[in-house]
Amino acid sequence: MSYVDEVLRRVSDKNYSEPEFIQAVTEVLESLRPVIEKHEDKYRKEALLERLTEPDRLVKFKVPWVDDNGNIQVNTGYRVQFNNSIGPYKGGLRLHPSVNTGIIKFLGFEQVFKNSLTGLPIGGGKGGSDFDPKGKSDREVMAFCNSFMTELYKYIGADCDVPAGDIGTGAREIGYLYGMYKKLTGRYEGVLTGKGLSYGGSLARKEATGYGLVYITDELLKDHNDSLKGKEVVVSGAGNVAIYAIEKATQLGAKVLTCSDSTGWIYDPDGIDLELLKEVKEEKRERLTAYKAKKPNAEYYEGKGVWSVKCDVALPCATQNELDLDDAKMLVENHVLAVCEGANMPTTLEATEYLKENNVYFIPGKAANAGGVATSALEMSQNSERLSWTFEEVDSKLHGIMTNIYKNISDAAIRYDCEGDYVVGANIAGFEKVCDAMLSQGLY
Repeated sequence: MSYVDEVLRRVSDKNYSEPEFIQAVTEVLESLRPVIEKHEDKYRKEALLERLTEPDRLVKFKVPWVDDNGNIQVNTGYRVQFNNSIGPYKGGLRLHPSVNTGIIKFLGFEQVFKNSLTGLPIGGGKGGSDFDPKGKSDREVMAFCNSFMTELYKYIGADCDVPAGDIGTGAREIGYLYGMYKKLTGRYEGVLTGKGLSYGGSLARKEATGYGLVYITDELLKDHNDSLKGKEVVVSGAGNVAIYAIEKATQLGAKVLTCSDSTGWIYDPDGIDLELLKEVKEEKRERLTAYKAKKPNAEYYEGKGVWSVKCDVALPCATQNELDLDDAKMLVENHVLAVCEGANMPTTLEATEYLKENNVYFIPGKAANAGGVATSALEMSQNSERLSWTFEEVDSKLHGIMTNIYKNISDAAIRYDCEGDYVVGANIAGFEKVCDAMLSQGLY
């Protein structure tokens, strides 16, 4: 049995109740086969893959808090510190009812390679809770965040582990978390990213993941003698990633036809009205039915369905495994050119393979959505230097990072005779740097 197969079986047996984690590890290790096979004896002796697929530590803790009715509620908090071979652990905090050990581990594992691809000195981590901020008052969210940080603060620090936002964790939550961290530690440091501009945050951080997704998508199309200009685009999601992907795609001359939330989706033949979407989602925190109410020409549908809309480019920006095999078949039937992931692992393994087999350009999330964590790392740099860069400076650095990511994943795929396979290219390019650092530092 090959070394890759041995480790995949071990991971599957040991983590049988964590399908998302097994899926993430399988996707990475399968595409690393040509690299592993060239160095199989050495990597096996060093137990490199066992060390790579086992987190450095996983912390799970109780989060009790008091709601507005005076009742005590209890949630579960998590932080996985997966690999710090190239820098301090870095990864967001997800607040969503779906959060569990397997979800956090899959996200942390993906983060290792994503952070490596940025070219910046940051390792991989992730965290969060099954707490749902939707429908909660500001006081309730603050009560949860204060309780959450009273445990989390023991494990994080500016040069150790730097959390950030993710699904359910926006500027409000980061502010409450940072305030409690300061109170508990007495330190004012860059321990969280995604902070407000008045206390160490970076311009362009909110826009970064969506902008970065569109920058790398445009780079992909340019490499194939095309561009986003004039293209019809479908987007899932209606959070930060989706909103700012829509914004940048529109700026580059594309027409974005869809967006979605947890209850339904919008098709707007005139192109998504960005200002209205921001009003509905960022200001009023309403459902997309409020968008339809103000745009009668738009169509609203319950459930999922954005991938049924004919398009040139698809950008899944909502959540894991949202684009399945049936969705992929619809996209191919409608002659989609490219699918680039704005969320973390939003495409199932079967759908990914189907898209690749049908010659659809496909860039995985670990490369395509790396703009958010890249800009978080730029925020860390600004905090360390006690500086604040302009929006244009940050955006320019982000654009350069995404351009380099595309070049590196394309070159890695070519080196291993897999030209155009950006999944293989992303995993190899991310792995090589982490592998070199791990082997250089001995057993730790």
